[in-house]
Amino acid sequence: MMKRMNPFTSFILLLFGWILITASPAICEFKLPEYTTFQLDNGLTVYLMEQHEVPLIYMSVVFPAGSVYDGEQSGLASFTADGLLFGTKTHTKQQIEETLDFLGASFETSATKETGEISMSFMSKDQDQVLPILKEIICDPVFEELEFEKRKVRLLTELELAKEQPRSVIGSYYNKFLYGDHPYGNPQTGTKTSAESLTTQDLKDFYTSNYLPSVGAIAVVGDFKSKAMKKNIQDLFSGWTSNTKPAKLVYGEIPNLDEVRILLVNKDDATETRFLIGQFGIRQSNPDFVPVQVINTILGGRFTSWLNDELRVNRGLTYGARSMFRKFKESGTFAMYSYTRTEKTEEAIDVSIEVLGKLHKEGVDEATLISAKNYINGQFPPDYETSGALANLLTEMFVYGFDESFINDFQNNVTSMTVERAREIIATYFPKENLQFVLIGKADEIRDMVKKYGELSEKEIKDDGF
Repeated sequence: MMKRMNPFTSFILLLFGWILITASPAICEFKLPEYTTFQLDNGLTVYLMEQHEVPLIYMSVVFPAGSVYDGEQSGLASFTADGLLFGTKTHTKQQIEETLDFLGASFETSATKETGEISMSFMSKDQDQVLPILKEIICDPVFEELEFEKRKVRLLTELELAKEQPRSVIGSYYNKFLYGDHPYGNPQTGTKTSAESLTTQDLKDFYTSNYLPSVGAIAVVGDFKSKAMKKNIQDLFSGWTSNTKPAKLVYGEIPNLDEVRILLVNKDDATETRFLIGQFGIRQSNPDFVPVQVINTILGGRFTSWLNDELRVNRGLTYGARSMFRKFKESGTFAMYSYTRTEKTEEAIDVSIEVLGKLHKEGVDEATLISAKNYINGQFPPDYETSGALANLLTEMFVYGFDESFINDFQNNVTSMTVERAREIIATYFPKENLQFVLIGKADEIRDMVKKYGELSEKEIKDDGF
């Protein structure tokens, strides 16, 4: 039988724990490592950062070629990014994969909301073999028809299966519900109808309009000598030219969400409800990016957050609850996210709203703020430990227009947060009015619970699109 701890020992342990939580430890200040940047005559921006701890090189390449450029062809950016690996003028898809696999290189192409991206990592000794292949993937893709058709078949299956997993599609419903016809409402992977209509020519046209040296950037981080790498990049990419003018994107006005709305997506066989509750958030360049992150850590950004404590620990309504800010170039979203048993939907939503209300009504005390600041500062340096993370950071700096001061001043900006400043951040950036609700679950059992919150609209999850 476990012995009961005496009261004095309990007090000492509690006191020691309080000291650990509230003490403000000396912070080992993290600074962005030195790097150089230059631009080729064709406009391609290049970042070089030497890191010699391990014999690896990581490359991150970006272009303004994300889903915001899809127009009426939903999923085009994502499919085009996939298509970069369908083969080049001198290598088939199979030859590329076999060569890179033999060398132990990892490689990936993808499209986000705003960018088309290529990433690759490889042993530094293999750079003379890998770099020419990367150059061909970027500059000379052929979007081979047979590979295109095979990928389309898989994509249609993936889009259908995604609707069976609410967690994989609820974000697309949420973005579409908030942004409507605005480019930020475009679903990144597209829909079955849009995917079926895409052709190899569509991919070629999108590539020609969006993958241009004048608007692209390459970041190289790892075990190399900058002088030699600069020459390699110049030799490989200086001859890449295009007479095409960069695609111009008109974002348009962000919708004005001036009333509470609920979107209920019916899934007949669901036994649980997943929901997002929120509003518009902040853009990537917002000067209060850091203090917003500190407050969000308290609300729902870590396991011991208020949302997770109330919904999971105290009431057993869910296996997890969190809050998040997704930041784009011109806008962003805020949402509280959770899932619960169908019959507990109303209670889980009410508790989420209560926790958000508590944040506004009570603010945060000094001990809670110190704990969040210590957590953020503790997590921050490991986020940039690897060459891959640093390469991605450099291309993010290019896309979103911030500089190394974001990194170099980050920990000081966290540490300088005060309780008074926290109240200002909460009032300014954590929406509590005209909240938008997106729920996926069994509509017949949820409808009467949620219609009290505001204007209700419904969709069927099996229907095409979002």
